[in-house]
Amino acid sequence: MPEVTRILIVDDDPIVAESLADFLREQGQVVVTANSSREAMGLLDQPGESGAVGIVVLDLDMPGSDGMATLRDLRDKHPAVVPIAITDFGKIESAVEAIKLGAADYLTKPIVDDELHLAVNRAQTQHVLVAENQTLRSTLSERFGMANLVGADYRMQKVYDLIEAVAPTKTTVLITGKSGTGKTMVAKAVHAMSPRSGGPFVNFSCGSIPETLLESELFGHVKGAFTGADTDKPGKCLAADGGTLFIDEINSATPALQLRLLRVLQEKAFEPIGSTQTKQVDVRFILATNQPLEELVEAGSFREDLYYRINVVNLHMPTLHERSGDIPLLAEHFLERHCQEMGKERKLSESAMDALRAYAWPGNVRELENAIERAVVLSRATLIEPTDLPEAVGQGGGGLRSVSSNGHATRESGHIQVPALASGWTPTPLAEAMEAPERQILLAALEANEWNRQETAKQLDINRTTLYKKIRHYRLDEPGFDC
Repeated sequence: MPEVTRILIVDDDPIVAESLADFLREQGQVVVTANSSREAMGLLDQPGESGAVGIVVLDLDMPGSDGMATLRDLRDKHPAVVPIAITDFGKIESAVEAIKLGAADYLTKPIVDDELHLAVNRAQTQHVLVAENQTLRSTLSERFGMANLVGADYRMQKVYDLIEAVAPTKTTVLITGKSGTGKTMVAKAVHAMSPRSGGPFVNFSCGSIPETLLESELFGHVKGAFTGADTDKPGKCLAADGGTLFIDEINSATPALQLRLLRVLQEKAFEPIGSTQTKQVDVRFILATNQPLEELVEAGSFREDLYYRINVVNLHMPTLHERSGDIPLLAEHFLERHCQEMGKERKLSESAMDALRAYAWPGNVRELENAIERAVVLSRATLIEPTDLPEAVGQGGGGLRSVSSNGHATRESGHIQVPALASGWTPTPLAEAMEAPERQILLAALEANEWNRQETAKQLDINRTTLYKKIRHYRLDEPGFDC
């Protein structure tokens, strides 16, 4: 029976803390309380009889306490703990900052029991996924030296689950996703966790080889098969016998190569170019594409029968923009790796990390790693600053952008464009002053997503329940729409 996830409630008001604790205990939860951030960190550092805590419900607005600093401590010292932030209604800036610092969710006062219940349930699911992710990474690292799969985002958790499920089988795998998202690393992980891990892992990229040589490189040739074929060549397919053949950029395969590949996938047999002798191979195929194959099939440039033959299990790699919450984890991972390789000691400053979070990363994980490696190479001080990052990154490019004066929201490179906020202001309570721009941002995002609530919540990086509540609060319900 799995261990119950323990919950720590942190609030300076003992009555509030115990009230929330009692409610969760009625739901069958194991709960402890603390009345300050210092007391909470003490319980986390030394769990004692209550055991390790998996979820922390933290009031950000306690007197004499910097809730954001506590979230940073949780992120740095207890990465497996899932935080839920509590803030006063209207302090949207605090909630957004809390999410950036790793909070899985946030609740506004007064706390509604159902919302607390749902938030805790989601946090428990995330805690289990993070633990399984750590187990997977530990297994990869200890058994195969593969500690390069990094990410706590739920999309990456799905990838890890699929890797565990499909790796022990012989099933053909298709990995989809933009360039630089880590498709090769996933292919290596599938191979490393399979019974074929002792065999060869052979990488073949259709996009990096001239079309005239594709079939020869993959299937080999015999001497004299064509001009320049001075000796026999076995080819990648035979080299992968007993192991795994990873064919990258399958979207670039020629029609002739697609036809021959279809036979190999079906019969595990082929003839080298210029030969009549059939070669039998025992190969597990993993393929990858950086373009949607469905569109290529519709356009007639990719065989439909081959598409259905290779699309048995699909592993989709999200872009770094879609999993932006993983940027700090990845940045620290790459920083540690390159510092070890170069014998340097470097740390990322808060402003440098903010710049990394703000950038859009069109080149995905690969671009992030290159930026970190460059910073380690060029920085002269121990602390890496934004000026040590590539210019586009250091300037914070890629965040939300303003639109033209018509005030309507549009999309650009995966972002929502929202109306710029007015530069002038009059003395007004902050909570009241924030309502107008928040309403404007919400309306702009809803219009940009054609009132699709799910997509809007994803773009704004808030949960759907929170979005629905704010829609009602600001009376933004689209006529005829039933929330």
